[in-house]
Amino acid sequence: MNSLSLFLQRGLIPRMTALSENTYLASIRAGMVSVVPLTILGGLFMVVAYLPIAGWEARMAPHLPLLQIPVTATFGLLGLFVCLAIAYDLGTRLKQEAILSASQAALVFLLIQLEMKDQTLVMEGLGSKGLFTAILIAMITVRIQKAFTDAHWVIRLPESVPKVVSDTFVSLTPTVFLVVAFWVIRFVLGLDIHAGVQALFKPLVFALNTLPGILVYAFLVTLLWSVGINGDNTLDAFVAPIFLQFLAENVEAVGRGQPMPYVTANGFFSTFVNVGGTGATLGLALILAVSKDPAYRKISRLSLPTQCFQINEPIFFGIPIALNPWFMVPYVANALLLTASTYCLMDWGWIRKPFVNVPWTTPPVIGHYLLTGGDWRAAVWGVVSLGLAMVVYWPFAKAAERQRLAAALSPSSTGVEPPEETPLGREQQP
Repeated sequence: MNSLSLFLQRGLIPRMTALSENTYLASIRAGMVSVVPLTILGGLFMVVAYLPIAGWEARMAPHLPLLQIPVTATFGLLGLFVCLAIAYDLGTRLKQEAILSASQAALVFLLIQLEMKDQTLVMEGLGSKGLFTAILIAMITVRIQKAFTDAHWVIRLPESVPKVVSDTFVSLTPTVFLVVAFWVIRFVLGLDIHAGVQALFKPLVFALNTLPGILVYAFLVTLLWSVGINGDNTLDAFVAPIFLQFLAENVEAVGRGQPMPYVTANGFFSTFVNVGGTGATLGLALILAVSKDPAYRKISRLSLPTQCFQINEPIFFGIPIALNPWFMVPYVANALLLTASTYCLMDWGWIRKPFVNVPWTTPPVIGHYLLTGGDWRAAVWGVVSLGLAMVVYWPFAKAAERQRLAAALSPSSTGVEPPEETPLGREQQP
């Protein structure tokens, strides 16, 4: 156990922490988070258009073209919005003029999306299908902007010139270079950058919509959390564009009256698996709320209000679950159980697949209902999921409780101090 702890402390944790704090990955996360309000807005119109009420679709049919406009304006331009947001955030982190970083990235992204069809210029990669291209373009353009600035390959006007004018000339040389370079690559050499990026990420995109793939993801997220690393944040930079792409394509399918293609769309994991927080710890909080151990009881009751909004840090670090083998097992097991069972129920058509984006802080059951566009079966499954989580945590929680109570009684009964370490880790003060 000591060797494992040493490996975690000196090997895994520093490396994963450095990865989660990487400048580029942090910018990707920030960019993806910034478009969430747009997808929520588009989702609200989808809910109005496709409520699962008998006769509702027929009643809304004349109004569908009008309701579809905000959906197209949000989901249909996700790639462009993500490119702008990531470039702006990365430009800020690299101490560039962020607004110029965003505009250069957007210009290049639009340029490479241009395509000639029947003598007409069209753009088909501005939505969710262009997310990975948007990320790549944002990072490349900002890095080139910084390279030009650091090498002083920019036009600098006298200080007497207003800053807004001076900044325009500073951005001129990198902008010219970027446009010419990508114009040559895309149109002179005929290399389809968007298609190449899509092909590169295709295996990962495919894997995350399979049961084995999403189980591996669930295992990695909870394993990282178990050693004190924010697993969601660490992996979000890699998986958030994929889950958002899945959601957008489900939205598109619903709009066309076709079956939704993706089970693991955005919200599947944060709502259906993370019931009351990663590892479905709301189940543990409900068990310990009536614990005979006063410390467990106090921590649980303090954490319950936040867990109703999917925030579980109080119980996660208060018990603790992190670096505590006694609770790590049910913590990971719950994520795997809820991932597998929910995936199967959606794949079999017993629960509607996600197609409405809701804030991750939406309370359980309510979030289940809204994410699926008002499917009552999803809400019922939310209640059942909470019950399953409690069943998994129950034997571990009760065994931990018995051990703590026995340790508390041992000094008075034997006159011997309890051991400093227990299978639960170092004793926590209430």
